[in-house]
Amino acid sequence: MADGGGLYLFVSPSGGKLWRFKYSFGGKEKLLSIGPYPTVSLLDARKARDEAKEMLRQHKDPSLTKKLRKQAATDTATTLEAITREWFDLNKSQWVARHADDVITSLEKEIFPVLGEVQIRDVTAADVIASLRPIEGRGAKDTARRIRQRLSGVFVYAIATGRADSDPAATVQKAMAPMKRGRQPAITDLAKAKEMLAKVDAETAHPVTKLALRILALTAVRPGTLAATPWMEWADVETNPLWQIPAERMKLRLHHKDDEARDHLVPLSRQAVEAITALRQLSGRGVLAFPNARHSHKPMSENAMGYLLNRSGYHGHHVPHGFRSTFSSVMNERFPSDRAVIDLMLAHVPKEKVEGAYNRALHLARRKELAQEWADLIAADLVPAADLLLGKRR
Repeated sequence: MADGGGLYLFVSPSGGKLWRFKYSFGGKEKLLSIGPYPTVSLLDARKARDEAKEMLRQHKDPSLTKKLRKQAATDTATTLEAITREWFDLNKSQWVARHADDVITSLEKEIFPVLGEVQIRDVTAADVIASLRPIEGRGAKDTARRIRQRLSGVFVYAIATGRADSDPAATVQKAMAPMKRGRQPAITDLAKAKEMLAKVDAETAHPVTKLALRILALTAVRPGTLAATPWMEWADVETNPLWQIPAERMKLRLHHKDDEARDHLVPLSRQAVEAITALRQLSGRGVLAFPNARHSHKPMSENAMGYLLNRSGYHGHHVPHGFRSTFSSVMNERFPSDRAVIDLMLAHVPKEKVEGAYNRALHLARRKELAQEWADLIAADLVPAADLLLGKRR
């Protein structure tokens, strides 16, 4: 029974009556179910028809809009924190454990206390930028930018599931404090790097920190990876000098998004094994090779190594991560034909798929040779690792 403007009353063989609105969207004829008569009166049905026509004028599909509204109305997760946790659970499988932990911890610490209980539809760009300004204010501009990016992912997810209409985190991107991009400071001259290590050895500091910097320089691993090393990974390095770092402790996956993360193998030079053996006398009875001075169940802070470099006179000239640049610069200059092997030793992820397939080869024999070549260069003339146990402690 037609009423007009696409609205009609459908009468079923059993006698049931249902208001429907016939319309065209995207070149296809579609139907919108409005509700049963007489529960939905003629006046209400016409009002619903007019609202649907207004949606069509805005290039929105009335049926899809109704579906999304129903989903939003029945979904209990409507606060920013609840939807963020949904988004995190959906995405965490594609991240290594360390990165996944950083993602959720940063949001729990910086965002949830401020905006966690706010309905996600009510969060504005002004709210987002106000939550990011304190992070920028303490100098953690890069952290603020990563959190903004993560929030943007949450809002996009909320939009896709019908619980938000916009992404205020994307709006504030150009309103954030500017950052000076550049490489982290590093000494790449071999002679100056050796002089720096000698000054570090002579500085008043805890021997665990000194040994950490020495092992860092010898292995060229990432500072965070080294600081969190459990003794179980070094259980038998004196007899088998190969350090196997589990995939979940590494920063990156392989090139292709479907690839699984893999363990990273670090051949240990004679000097690296000597330093680990010396360290075992200090912390070998515990779980962690580099325990926190105050909380032995936690790893030492990366900052401890940085502060030691600063006290040795290298503030603004070299950071712990800089030893990777030192290793790369010196060894690539001396062994240019081994560039791919050197990159593999640094656990760099190749940008090209073909190169990535090539670098899946372990090249362990050559890596062991290069690791010892490097140790003989950088550790020449340094005091024995065991002597670091006897120095003045801070």
